[in-house]
Amino acid sequence: MAIKGAIPMAHGDVWPHGSFMVGEVQAMRDFDRSTKDQAVQAIDRETGELVWTVDVIDADPPALKQLIDVFHKVGGPVLAVERVPREDISSYGVIAPAPNAQLGEGVHQVLDLVEKPPVDEAPSDLAIIGRYVLTPDIFPILAETAPDHRGEIQITDGLRRLRERRPLYAVRFTGRRFDTGDKLGFLKATVDMALTRPDLADAFRSYLKTIL
Repeated sequence: MAIKGAIPMAHGDVWPHGSFMVGEVQAMRDFDRSTKDQAVQAIDRETGELVWTVDVIDADPPALKQLIDVFHKVGGPVLAVERVPREDISSYGVIAPAPNAQLGEGVHQVLDLVEKPPVDEAPSDLAIIGRYVLTPDIFPILAETAPDHRGEIQITDGLRRLRERRPLYAVRFTGRRFDTGDKLGFLKATVDMALTRPDLADAFRSYLKTIL
């Protein structure tokens, strides 16, 4: 199965805020609550990647490349996951992983997915991060998925139904993630990314020294 949209990116998976891609790159900025619906409608009916770039990831190889490599091994949809503190787990979709050493280090088959569970009901500390390799059979499911109380189609709800029909996998990627939906996370991402750029690092580091 071919994957569309596997485009090399500088600094891991750094993308403009509020963009998604599959096939040709498409971007949205300053989006509202209907953006996930728009993304679902815009995505091609082929296997491809979906990116919520509020999650900025600095990784080598890029996080998407890590997911694509696993996809080629397992032949099914793959999600990115990351361990998060239990007290923060209610802010994320969360997987219930099935232990399976044969899948490789950090690779899990998914038994279930829950969107923003209470801390005491979370099936694990493995939170779903905004990187997906999706197969075309997700689209009829999403088309039938009812919006939540905020009017959004939750990809987690669609994936939960897809898992009932075929195996679903998750990859605990290696790399640093910044949550730019959080003010402090946005600032951390800005500083860290600037310090990795040869054209900015020295001058920016010198500036930081003048204010610290």
